[in-house]
Amino acid sequence: MKSVPELYGSLVFNDTVMQARLPKDTYRALKKTISQGTHLDLDVANVVASVMKDWAVEKGATHFTHWFQPMTGITAEKHDSFISPDGSKVIMEFSGKELVRGEPDASSFPSGGLRATFEARGYTAWDPTSYAFLKDDSLCIPTAFCSYGGQALDKKTPLLRSMDALSIQALRILRLFGDKTTKRVNTTVGPEQEYFLISKESFLKRPDLVYTGRTLIGSRPPKGQELEDHYFVSIKSKVSSFMKDLDTELWKLGIPAKTKHNEVAPAQHEMAPIFETTNVGTDHNQLVMELMKSIAGKHGLACLLHEKPFAGVNGSGKHNNWSLATDKGANLLDPGDNPSDQFMLFLAAIIKAVDVYQDLLRVTVASAGNDHRLGANEAPPAIVSIFVGEELQDILDAVEKGEIYHGKEKTQMEIGPKVLPHFPKDTTDRNRTSPFAFTGNKFEFRMVGSSSSIAEPNTILNTIVAEILSEFADKLEPSTNFHDDLFVLLKETITAHKRIIFNGNNYAEDWVTEAEARGLSNLKTTIESLPSLVTPESIAVLTKHKVLAEEEIHSRYEIMLENYCKTVHIEALTMVDMVRQEVFPAVIAYERELANLIDKKGGKYNVKLEDTLLTKLSDLTASASLKLDALEASLLNAKSVEGALALATFYRYTVFNNMSELRLVVDEMETLVSKDRWPYPSYGDLLFSVLH
Repeated sequence: MKSVPELYGSLVFNDTVMQARLPKDTYRALKKTISQGTHLDLDVANVVASVMKDWAVEKGATHFTHWFQPMTGITAEKHDSFISPDGSKVIMEFSGKELVRGEPDASSFPSGGLRATFEARGYTAWDPTSYAFLKDDSLCIPTAFCSYGGQALDKKTPLLRSMDALSIQALRILRLFGDKTTKRVNTTVGPEQEYFLISKESFLKRPDLVYTGRTLIGSRPPKGQELEDHYFVSIKSKVSSFMKDLDTELWKLGIPAKTKHNEVAPAQHEMAPIFETTNVGTDHNQLVMELMKSIAGKHGLACLLHEKPFAGVNGSGKHNNWSLATDKGANLLDPGDNPSDQFMLFLAAIIKAVDVYQDLLRVTVASAGNDHRLGANEAPPAIVSIFVGEELQDILDAVEKGEIYHGKEKTQMEIGPKVLPHFPKDTTDRNRTSPFAFTGNKFEFRMVGSSSSIAEPNTILNTIVAEILSEFADKLEPSTNFHDDLFVLLKETITAHKRIIFNGNNYAEDWVTEAEARGLSNLKTTIESLPSLVTPESIAVLTKHKVLAEEEIHSRYEIMLENYCKTVHIEALTMVDMVRQEVFPAVIAYERELANLIDKKGGKYNVKLEDTLLTKLSDLTASASLKLDALEASLLNAKSVEGALALATFYRYTVFNNMSELRLVVDEMETLVSKDRWPYPSYGDLLFSVLH
């Protein structure tokens, strides 16, 4: 077995490989394109393509594909072989044109009205800032995806645009502080990925998990996560074997998988990587989710990435750790021991951005799956707020009052026994309930759902911070008394936007009341939040920084509404099938057994238990039948609802509510029917089978 350093990045056409294999002039031209965003000449692309193909073929590749991220939320790829006929034989070829541009069918991907069905032409364009890699004997080339008219049809293009926008505005700020050499400011991310692992055999017996990723019915087991005996406990051998294989495959692809552990809920786990540039981290997170699913299957497991696969236990999120870094490696969100004016200005910009655009930020985590998780006292509420911690709060208070802040000295942590080492205590605690928490040198955006791409939240974060930095630069660039004007700007910003800062318990009921008094939004569902994407304010900021054109914004709005409707529709149809085709027959058969037993015993024996059980089941069956009829009727009525928002609203408040009412009855039926008669694996089977 190769050592980890040998293994790491072995399937990636990375900088080390390029420097070793490319001619020096070609390498320099490509590096300039990557670092400065300049266009790549076709002659240079031809050389890169030839060398890239030779490297890939040496490693066993036979095909290449433009790997892109359409609005489906997952990745897409069309594979072409390297072969080119040469008389009676073939040669292996790959041109610069094939490297930089592809032409997939654009009519079958979500476009939100940007493309008609008959308008099929679309383009993929190479993103040289994200390295090509090998997967399944194919050379995968990360690309952007656009329509024939140039409109973005993917999640990568707006993300790259937002990174450029933020860099432009951040450089204006750095110049004000005398930094004349930094050429680019990048955002970085380290997305923690939560997931469930269950038996593949049990998974395949649950149509709801197969079709929707979550259990639509299922009574809670006697034990869930109450004892908190799964969190950080030693990893069971079957899960450990999966994690080892996952690490190996991730490391081969240059994905810096760092942390792995058991999460709070039974069968729940987490993987966290080291920080990377945002577009690379986004690409890598898509690969993480794909590999989790494929590797789980090889171990007889199924990986669930849904935000709430099981009722009654914690769901899964994806904590998006976001920061700002210069091309020299300086972290602009690292306050150090004595926070500088520069740090304070970036901090103030982020505070104002999150406050002003809280509704737009909320949209980025909106989905049918995440509606089950947000606000469930296991994840941040739907109210957006910022945690800054005790020390930063003291600094902000001092700025607002016009006072000098006297920093706290670090104290030694003393636990008691002399044998235990002493170490410096952090100057502030962590807040795991906050949606947007400062954690030392980064912000942790905890609202993102487990199955979601991190492209959208980072696109909006980048854009809204770029907007506020732009405002700050406009005010400070003409200044003739920079220090005084900077202090006034900081004071005004903190005073005007301190309402968004909350360092307490976000799970507490009184926070909802307090947030309302502060004027903060509480957009509890996807349906309530989505219209915020198309407000004049949202459109203005996204178009100003050329992140999304107005038609692209509206297309995404339509896609999100349509996806919500389709998701709930599929869940409802699945539930109808499960209840009508398997639950009812199983329950009726059990009722028949009870009736026959009562009849057989006649008047000779006491049949009170059997009679009571039969009566309960009979009543529940009748109730479930009525609720099932109501659900099916609502699905028919949905066909007559006009307008995307109206239809999504109908699905949320009529179809979804009907599903919830039906589930209550079916789950109670499960508790009364003999386990060997119930048609589906129970929650106990699903959550605990892998643990033993």
